[in-house]
Amino acid sequence: MDGRDETRRGALQGLLAYAVWGVFPLYFAALKPAGAWEILAHRILWTLLLCALVLLARRDLGWARQLWQRPRLGLGVTTAALLIAVNWVVYVAAVLGGRTTEAALGYFLNPIVTVALGVFVLRERLRALQWVAVAIGAVAFVYLSVAARAVPVIAITLALSFGLYGLVKKKVGVSLQAMHSLAAETAVLAPVAAVMLVVLTARGETTFTTEGPLHTALLVAAGVATAAPLLLFAGAARRVPLVTIGLLQFITPVLQLLCGVLLLHEHMTTSRWTGFAIVWVALAVLTVDSVRNLPRRSPAPVAVPS
Repeated sequence: MDGRDETRRGALQGLLAYAVWGVFPLYFAALKPAGAWEILAHRILWTLLLCALVLLARRDLGWARQLWQRPRLGLGVTTAALLIAVNWVVYVAAVLGGRTTEAALGYFLNPIVTVALGVFVLRERLRALQWVAVAIGAVAFVYLSVAARAVPVIAITLALSFGLYGLVKKKVGVSLQAMHSLAAETAVLAPVAAVMLVVLTARGETTFTTEGPLHTALLVAAGVATAAPLLLFAGAARRVPLVTIGLLQFITPVLQLLCGVLLLHEHMTTSRWTGFAIVWVALAVLTVDSVRNLPRRSPAPVAVPS
């Protein structure tokens, strides 16, 4: 397979990955009446089981020794696991609570938050257009807060939790492959997930066996739904430039927004649309900056929804 075919294959993998993440609201909405905590627990446990089966079949377990031999790596994986758990449960709660559009806003804001974290935490120097994008993003945040008379907590929590998730991996130097990383993070969370299911069951608040076989199958499918797009993304990241990935990432929040408005029938006020438009201007500025600096291979801010 020549380089052009590899690039096309990578672009298709990236397109599929972000498209799957984009229609996640429909999947999580289909899991009602399960609550966010039950869905989180099942997602963790079934994803871990799937990863374990794949790794056992491949006899690919030697990498796990790194977690014991390198305490800093183990701490980084644990911190990343906690951050992604926050991201997962807030996102599911937003969908179940009829606030998918605010969740979509979080993923639109994510590249801007990632750039801001680079400045304030990693002390990175920004180019002029990146500063402009961050400033426009801040204007959007203030506008949305004033217009709604409330801070968009869901959007900010999603953007921050995922931005910090990427930051932790960068700071710790996590070099695990996608499947290894997912297995390690869900393994960290598995004991808590198991306890959550026990507590929910004791309180009569689980739906795994009470809503019919389709509902049960959908909960079990959380493992595949989590792992499949991540592996597709990993394949894309190896084959296409970061700028291409940076452009493809906007497919996810666009589809989330469309799902929320057109299929889940969430109401969008004029002020909310205006706030989104301001964010889109900021993203357009970031995109122009990324494309202009492609020859110098400047990394594009990449969001990987989970």
